[in-house]
Amino acid sequence: MIAYIKGTVEMINQDSIVVEAAGIGYEINFAKPEMLSLSMPVQIYTYQHLREDENSLYGFLSRPEKELFIKLISVKGLGPKTALGIFRKASYDALITAIEQQDIAFIKSMPGIGAKTASQIILDLKGKLVSSAPDSNVGSSREMEDALDALKALGYKQNECTQVLKYLTGFPDKTTDEYVKLGLQYLLSFKR
Repeated sequence: MIAYIKGTVEMINQDSIVVEAAGIGYEINFAKPEMLSLSMPVQIYTYQHLREDENSLYGFLSRPEKELFIKLISVKGLGPKTALGIFRKASYDALITAIEQQDIAFIKSMPGIGAKTASQIILDLKGKLVSSAPDSNVGSSREMEDALDALKALGYKQNECTQVLKYLTGFPDKTTDEYVKLGLQYLLSFKR
């Protein structure tokens, strides 16, 4: 099992990326490739999906996103491609909130999810996700905090900045400017 891949983005496709690490290019199914740029150094947390006719990698920018994905595909009738489609449409926090508040309408609005599957997601996962929500201070650095202050100065709300912080923890050892750029890319990806 490949837990994560640390390297540079060499190719960006519509629903996947290629990350080169140690001279090997890994093709990874990825929910929002537009958040990344070519030659960008990344650490992608991966889930390896093995079947007789398939060996695929699914990638995420944070460990909590990967854990939520694994919980989603444990729901009867929900495969990895559909689960990744959910991540394309909904943020990590919005999805957890919808499950915990039993918001069937929101979950049904996801691609490939009907009423029966939405109900099954809530039945299987409600109450099991809160502990997987990351602490907002985990892995933060002075540079990340400065970047969040800059985003707040630009008018972004506290809940948006909390979401950005979770995302930024997947990118250790960046400058404040790099974190601001990554945070803006992340926030703008939801406004498309």
